[in-house]
Amino acid sequence: MPPESRGLEAEIDRLYQLPLAEFTSARNELAKQSGKRGAEIKALAKPPVAAWAVNQLYWHRRPEYDALIDAAQQLRRAHAAVLGGKAADVRAAGKAHEERVTAALDSVLEILNEAGHAAGDTMRQPILTTLRALPADTPGRLTRTLQPGGFEALAGLSIRGVKVPPAPPPKPSSRAASEPARGKASARDTKALAKAREGLTAATRALKQAEHAAQREEFERARTVRDADQATRAATKAREALEEAESALRDAEAAEASARRKKEAAERRAQQAEEAVETARSRLEAAQTELDAIKG
Repeated sequence: MPPESRGLEAEIDRLYQLPLAEFTSARNELAKQSGKRGAEIKALAKPPVAAWAVNQLYWHRRPEYDALIDAAQQLRRAHAAVLGGKAADVRAAGKAHEERVTAALDSVLEILNEAGHAAGDTMRQPILTTLRALPADTPGRLTRTLQPGGFEALAGLSIRGVKVPPAPPPKPSSRAASEPARGKASARDTKALAKAREGLTAATRALKQAEHAAQREEFERARTVRDADQATRAATKAREALEEAESALRDAEAAEASARRKKEAAERRAQQAEEAVETARSRLEAAQTELDAIKG
């Protein structure tokens, strides 16, 4: 990448680190200075508050961000291993990931409070879903909130079959024929060995069945996660629409209040003008009366 491009990329990074209220003016100023890439810079979207806050986690609290990404990658590797028929502790990886998500959420809410943004439930949910969806293609430059994939990759895949090898037949005693006196003892040992092997085979089969059942439950959990994610996406869109409507309402109310103040001021000035006209008219009439009296 040419030095000029590296410098411009650094300036773009700086945009996403600024207080959100300064983004648009700084972006437009950078676009004016960017020559051929000016249109590209001008098209950079201002992130919503939730996405901006997650960006700040990347820029200003990198160790927490990196720990979250590492946990997400560990969870994905665990799922990939299970899909490949290998052993993996998906539940432990999921628990570790959720702990990192919770820690990151606390940090992002703290960042919001420090920046003077409201951090209520309406803001908490899109931040939480975005953290669960990380990593993103452009870390630190999110321009929208994200949604977890819901492990759609698991849908329609089958679990690899598990076969339990048959127990090997008991080995005959080579000394049974040559040592008749020990025949009964050898028979008892052979029977005990066969029984132990049968127990091992049954335990192995039970373990495989339990693993198979656990994998089925994991797929079912993934399906419910996918459904929950879809519901969350719908709720997030509704919240964003509500936020836009509330913002538009606040702007309209502010405009209405401003117009009302201007109207009241205009009415006062008009009243004062009418009073001034009446005063001038009274003075004119008095002057005319005085003049008539002098003439008469």
